[in-house]
Amino acid sequence: MRAHHCFVAGLVLCVCAILAGCGSVGEPLYPALNLASRITDLTAVERGASIDIRFTIPPLTTEGQALKTIGSIELRMGPGPSTGFEANNWAATAQKIDVPIPAKPGSVSVRVPVRDFIGKDVIVAVRVGNDKGRLSEWSNFFVIAVEAPLPKPADLRADPVPEGIKLTWTEPGVSSFRVFRKVGDAKEPSQLATTDKPDYTDTSTEYGKTYTYYIQGVHDKTESDVAESAPITSQDVFPPHVPTGLAISAGVGSIELAWDRNAESDFKEYRVFRSVDDGPFVQIAAGLEGPAYSDRDVQSGKHYRYRVSAVDQSGNASNQSPPVDITMP
Repeated sequence: MRAHHCFVAGLVLCVCAILAGCGSVGEPLYPALNLASRITDLTAVERGASIDIRFTIPPLTTEGQALKTIGSIELRMGPGPSTGFEANNWAATAQKIDVPIPAKPGSVSVRVPVRDFIGKDVIVAVRVGNDKGRLSEWSNFFVIAVEAPLPKPADLRADPVPEGIKLTWTEPGVSSFRVFRKVGDAKEPSQLATTDKPDYTDTSTEYGKTYTYYIQGVHDKTESDVAESAPITSQDVFPPHVPTGLAISAGVGSIELAWDRNAESDFKEYRVFRSVDDGPFVQIAAGLEGPAYSDRDVQSGKHYRYRVSAVDQSGNASNQSPPVDITMP
């Protein structure tokens, strides 16, 4: 009998020890909902014959956990009501747009044809479903006024000119344009300018660099598709201006020449050409940095004519100036 009591007492102590090790009983844990957080950055812009819709699926659920599974995406577009607005009523009549489900949260881009929405003020919104079919809250509601598509700029050309690279294109139906430029192997172009004319000269080019240009028509918030030029490498193929103001006078055993100085930033030198007694012009001097020259290889009684040209750092030579003449006394 005594042994039985000892066994029971030991069993009680053992159970108490186990319970003490387990700690106190807390609130029951419920399974995570895995419900996507609300999208807040939805935007839409009409570009060409499509509406470009973009948004970002947040990486966390409403419970602050990583969003691991995307079950569905419900993107809808439709005209807004004439009075009042109630999300569920709008969604019931708005057109559902098919969206491929991405493998993970992040940026999503969708292009929708404008043909069903031209002339309407359209509301766009999106929400994300989990693998159980539960949907997040609607995103921000974005309103876009859809117009007839703007035509894409045509016949885009990029040609070298002394000032840089001149762009020309045709599109009489658009009154405003954005000009974009990509330099070399850059991944994305950057906006260079806006213009209300179908031409633009890029004066910020550098010789030896390759440029690609893009032109887009714009009307209010509506955009055309983008026209792209062929890449063009800027090269110095343009000579300096022809020297002006050439004047000559007879000196003591010499003929003195002077002319106006060239103002080009890449100017290198002047060259002087001479004709004797109506013979052909022959170069008699080069490498002149200043606009003056003294010809000492002259003889009394002979008739001399002179011309001058300017040369830049790339070796481009201007045409020769109009001749001036003198008979050496």
